[in-house]
Amino acid sequence: SLILSVLARSLSLSLSLRSSVTVLTFTVCVCAIMAMSDLSTPKTTSPFLPSSSQLRLSSKLHLSNQFRHLHLLPPPLHTTSISKISCSVSQNNQAPVAVQENGSVKTKKECYGVFCLTYDLKAEEETKSWKKMINIAVSGAAGMISNHLLFKLASGSVFGPDQPIALKLLGSERSIQALEGVAMELEDSLFPLLREVDIGTDPYEVFQDVDWALLIGAKPRGPGMERAALLDINGQIFAEQGKALNAVASPNVKVLVVGNPCNTNALICLKNAPNIPAKNFHALTRLDENRAKCQLALKAGVFYDKVSNMTIWGNHSTTQVPDFLNARINGRPVKEVITDHKWLEEGFTESVQKRGGLLIQKWGRSSAASTAVSIVDAIKSLVTPTPEGDWFSTGVYTNGNPYGIAEDLVFSMPCRSKGDGDYELVKDVEIDDYLRNRIAKSEAELLAEKKCVAHLTGDGIAFCDLGPVDTMLPGEV
Repeated sequence: SLILSVLARSLSLSLSLRSSVTVLTFTVCVCAIMAMSDLSTPKTTSPFLPSSSQLRLSSKLHLSNQFRHLHLLPPPLHTTSISKISCSVSQNNQAPVAVQENGSVKTKKECYGVFCLTYDLKAEEETKSWKKMINIAVSGAAGMISNHLLFKLASGSVFGPDQPIALKLLGSERSIQALEGVAMELEDSLFPLLREVDIGTDPYEVFQDVDWALLIGAKPRGPGMERAALLDINGQIFAEQGKALNAVASPNVKVLVVGNPCNTNALICLKNAPNIPAKNFHALTRLDENRAKCQLALKAGVFYDKVSNMTIWGNHSTTQVPDFLNARINGRPVKEVITDHKWLEEGFTESVQKRGGLLIQKWGRSSAASTAVSIVDAIKSLVTPTPEGDWFSTGVYTNGNPYGIAEDLVFSMPCRSKGDGDYELVKDVEIDDYLRNRIAKSEAELLAEKKCVAHLTGDGIAFCDLGPVDTMLPGEV
């Protein structure tokens, strides 16, 4: 009776005044009544509606998520097929509107602030020669690494000065306000190439049509946490993100996994995305390569741009193998330039592995800026042609590798690219007994990690025996 009474009064008032304001008022009433009706059903557990301050938030995606938790909007389309008319609040505070098409709810694209505007890139002299816009997803987008990375992406220093981009920022429920702060800073930075910013907590929404997925977000290792437990916890995150990428991302999306343990997380992700080529998945080992170049340059007394052909083999752990056998300094083999071979075999590898720990001692926190730089380097290595005779390191799928490394792993190896986002493994590398023995240790560790996450990769029941030695890199605890 209450519903009918409010409807009657609103309709009477609308007919008498016949004004657009009254029609909007009537629409609001209808939406409010629908919401009240929905909240009154036994299925609803939320005891309150959002406050007015919540409704004024800039991010429509945030509003969408808040209303969804209150049962005012349907769950994401990947979790339900129920057709339902819903009310949404637009960013310019117009009256709520109900949208329905072909029996299913259709929502407007979720975006942030000025990035909700539409642009014609061919309408202006400056933009009409630009490339087609690409979509880049970043998970853990409110974290320290992303705080350095996002502004490099938006500036054009990664994909080029004629490549417009859209950033899709994925965070957790507790980081949504921080994501809004990130979006505000991106607004205020006035990057011409940054045309859209979306924020959200659902990978099925954020990963829609993305061309690149930079998966940084992962649970940090807490005090007393075993590596096996971290593999399981973070593995579940990357299994879900792999499924989301498989469902909604571009079919040829390039995926770079940064969250640790990144090699095995990348394997989990690709196993849960069977529609995406396994070759498109990478684990970040570029920071290790950069650190190795730095140590060789210091020892040789040259600037590090003179160091080339540097390879990191294996896992992103203390079993990683910085390869001095194939590396070059000024085009010469490292062993000819650095004659202290004992340092190369002992001190060099250790200095690369412990660089992160030393940084923590000096800086009081783990690397973020240098990690962001290495992500940029990793991407640029795929989108720009590799210099003649050189190569770069990245963790990739081992199937078909020419080095005799076990298949069905994600293993850091030397690669070259033509600049099209793809790569090929380098075949003309030397592997002596010393190098092969070191590579075998990292291979064995990754095989053991793979057994720990068999329940997440579709390989049966998990069995975890990583041994007594903890190989987690400094800074990951």
